[in-house]
Amino acid sequence: MRVPLRIPPGLNADDTTYAAAGRWADCNCVRFDRDLPQTIGGWESLTTDLLTGVCRTVFAWTDNASVLNIAFGTHLALQVWAGGALATITPALAMPPARLGADPLAVVNASPTVTVTHLGHGLETGDSVEVSGAAAVGGITPNGTFVITRVDDDSYTYAFGSNATSTASGGGAAVVVAPQHAFQAGSIDGTGGAGYGTGAYSVGGYSEPSTADYFPRTWSFGAFGEELIANPRGGPLYAWDNDVGSAATPLLDAPRNCTFALIAPQDMIFALGCNEEVSGKFNPLCIRHSSVRKNTEWRTAASTTAREYILPGGGRIVAGRVIGPYLLVWTNHSLFLGTWVGALAQPWRFDRVAEKCGLIGPNAAVVVGQAAYWMGNDGQFYRYGLGGTVEPIPCAIRDDLFGNLTPAQADKVVASSISRFSEVRWDYPDARDGVENSRYVALSLAGQGWSRGRMARSAFLDAGPASDPIGVTPQGNVYWHERGQSADGQPLVWSIETADQYISEEVTALLLGVWPDVKNQVGPINITAISRLKPQGDENVKGPFAMATGQDKVDFRCSGRLFRLRFEGASLPAFARLGQIAVNVAPAGKR
Repeated sequence: MRVPLRIPPGLNADDTTYAAAGRWADCNCVRFDRDLPQTIGGWESLTTDLLTGVCRTVFAWTDNASVLNIAFGTHLALQVWAGGALATITPALAMPPARLGADPLAVVNASPTVTVTHLGHGLETGDSVEVSGAAAVGGITPNGTFVITRVDDDSYTYAFGSNATSTASGGGAAVVVAPQHAFQAGSIDGTGGAGYGTGAYSVGGYSEPSTADYFPRTWSFGAFGEELIANPRGGPLYAWDNDVGSAATPLLDAPRNCTFALIAPQDMIFALGCNEEVSGKFNPLCIRHSSVRKNTEWRTAASTTAREYILPGGGRIVAGRVIGPYLLVWTNHSLFLGTWVGALAQPWRFDRVAEKCGLIGPNAAVVVGQAAYWMGNDGQFYRYGLGGTVEPIPCAIRDDLFGNLTPAQADKVVASSISRFSEVRWDYPDARDGVENSRYVALSLAGQGWSRGRMARSAFLDAGPASDPIGVTPQGNVYWHERGQSADGQPLVWSIETADQYISEEVTALLLGVWPDVKNQVGPINITAISRLKPQGDENVKGPFAMATGQDKVDFRCSGRLFRLRFEGASLPAFARLGQIAVNVAPAGKR
């Protein structure tokens, strides 16, 4: 007797045997497309060069000549693929230059000491600064590079090469101080905490954030025209001028510490979670933006459109995204919607959309069209569409994910979309595999359920403007995805397994074979049958049995009341799209 198995799309692995009966239970490198399971596309190397360090963020944009550029942010470096080659554009300096207020310099007659008024400078004794633009004060013109000899909260001193001839204050209104801090490596792993006492004793300047102590280094990127804006989490904002022969440089007057940066559609650069303008103190809920089309104009004034906002409530900003003409800003607790008002006094307004839906990590959210999808820090997935409300996304495989998410490494979670298949995916670190991203879950936005797989990708990016999605391994390999039907020239390993199928709850059945409905099969498919007499009973495994391309039936004998079927392949190349499966069943009695 031929019995068709009408299995709806999507996995259900969290329910009991009876509750999940008649569903798909597990898969690897298989997606649900138009209701049916099929093998994902393969991947091919974008470059044979390995990235320097572990990449957490990848970003693609085109320059004014329509040439594709791809930026990679690792814990050690900033690199760009341009013109078919990989180049390193890691900044040399780790603090942005600052334009000081009017007449910020003071000298004393017959002394080489220069006192600099620099609010919230964050410098320490022994640091070097490059001073430029200073007018003569007290008979000297104290420009040059100097070592700081003493620091206070809002001032410091250095020794000029000659003595002042009078006691005076001045320097003019064009003094720029550029700290000479070298760019440092970031952390690879999280240490599990975010607060007072986290990290090594005495690490970081007084009143400064210590995000580098407990977060793995992630980056945020944006395109300002053809210029790349790059921000290592907790560090300054950098700009790269599209010249592979030069490194990225800190933006003048931008906040020296920023959690996340983005470019608004109004051509403003936003620093989310940054230093307050007046005090210079880091505020994890402070938002600042540059003037329209001016990436080095960050001062609030009647002549500028640069402004500052403080989000209400506690916690800290985690990340932001652009959605249409709006901005989304997540804290570790809430979601805020940024709306362009256009008023000079307050160009933007930030309204709390929802609470108790905080983002688990800076890369764990993705925008598709007019909706955002993210992984929350409460073990839930969420969706927010413009004009609507935040909604939890039911997930019948979340127990395995959150039960095995590597402790303290949630900031490594990466969300991306694969628009070609109307799909969003989250790559995450599974404790069974180690501390780096090793597995993913994917959601079909067409209502076709969840899938999952084993694949080590520390960064992932959808196609556009690149022709195909881009994935990066923790080892630094960069791949084009959804290309071909192999794992970069190696066998593509895939599988999918049903949950228990009840032929009859009363009668023991004899499973005699399977009539698979397969389209575009490439490579052999191995079929395994697993049977049991009762939900907690011993398993009887038959197979695997190889099914060649074009084979219409696989015969075997397997008895029980509950049956599972596993379909898998590992060939070079490999592909299969499964339709309706039918099994050959005969009664075997009631015993």
